[in-house]
Amino acid sequence: MASFLRQQNALRIILQHPSRLRTFSSTTPVHADFTHAVIGGGAVGLAIARRLQQHSPSTSSTVLIEQHGAVGTETSSRNSEVIHAGIYYGHDSLKTKLCVQGKNMLYELCKKHEIPHNNCGKWVVAQDTVQAEAVEKVHAFAKSIGVPTRFVSKEEATRREPDVRAETAVLESPTTGILDSHAYMTFLHGSFEDAGGDTALGAKVTRIEAPSATSPDWKIYTEDPQDTNAETEPITAEVLVNSAGLYACDINNMILPEDRHVKPFYAKGNYFSYATSSPKPSVLVYPAPVPGQGGLGTHLTLDMGGRVRFGPDVEWVDSPNDLTPTSDPSRFQAALADIKKYLPGIDESAVALDYAGIRPKLGKMGAVGAGKGFQDFYIKREEGYEGFINLLGIESPGLTSSLAIAEEVYRILYQ
Repeated sequence: MASFLRQQNALRIILQHPSRLRTFSSTTPVHADFTHAVIGGGAVGLAIARRLQQHSPSTSSTVLIEQHGAVGTETSSRNSEVIHAGIYYGHDSLKTKLCVQGKNMLYELCKKHEIPHNNCGKWVVAQDTVQAEAVEKVHAFAKSIGVPTRFVSKEEATRREPDVRAETAVLESPTTGILDSHAYMTFLHGSFEDAGGDTALGAKVTRIEAPSATSPDWKIYTEDPQDTNAETEPITAEVLVNSAGLYACDINNMILPEDRHVKPFYAKGNYFSYATSSPKPSVLVYPAPVPGQGGLGTHLTLDMGGRVRFGPDVEWVDSPNDLTPTSDPSRFQAALADIKKYLPGIDESAVALDYAGIRPKLGKMGAVGAGKGFQDFYIKREEGYEGFINLLGIESPGLTSSLAIAEEVYRILYQ
């Protein structure tokens, strides 16, 4: 009874829809409110919470803790909504492994549950010999990991996409696609709750106490962002998963000693809308990858309505809250110049600043140049902290990889 009352008090400010409140399972371990607590309600956190709750719905209980009033409002809903093929991230990286696995899982899930998606394919285009060499390396890597790519001849390229410029090479990635990320996250959230999971919305984590000899469970303290003087009684859980995205480093640093602290870096990307119907390629168009730029260049993507959009560019910012699109005219002109390299017939007057997203980058405290080179996903059981799974630097291709990341967390815990 005490555990139940503790749950009610901990969640009283964060369950936004009282009509959905259900009685918590009597099979929940008596010393903890929940079997699993997942911090962060983006696509990755939703996928993890769903997978853990499905582990044993009759004996497991999982709470998803999200600081905002709705799930998926940060990185997961402010991106290109691309299903990536997994052709950029290098051998033996988690990004490659989980992107390729997650892509296949995502297509299967979308087909099975009629989540809007389109396997439209992608072109990576080169304009000079240096870029052509970069594209050749992408092709060789894709071949080495068994992901299909093919070079498109100049004649075929002109016939299929006459508006796209590619002076020296076109590499096609036929397994790249797009999806409705909002519909996908709505499905994950509903599936999680249908399996018996509970969602704590509007719950900003303020501090965390690790298990000890006298207190065997994780204690997660939260507050309502609208009332910062009202910290709740802790939510307790046997297992804690840090999937807080832009704020994952903050959670890490609440728990681990100072010598294991990490510094967050924030790569802001501005996106641009296109308000005319021509030119409008039927494939995604990416420039050849340039090392060290923090992303894949200002590329052309399509939404599920067939509308063209461009982005993201890369702008390093100091705060994860800096989500206002940057209206600097010089940045806008630089983006236009990048776009015109592969789409020279663009109507510049139809391009407008649209929205911005932020990608979490990683770096050790005090490291010089951290955040700007390649950083793999960090998904680990932290040594010395029983039941703590830590996810850091989950940026692109996090959306594509989300189902596979959930399987990886499940494997670490239960296999």
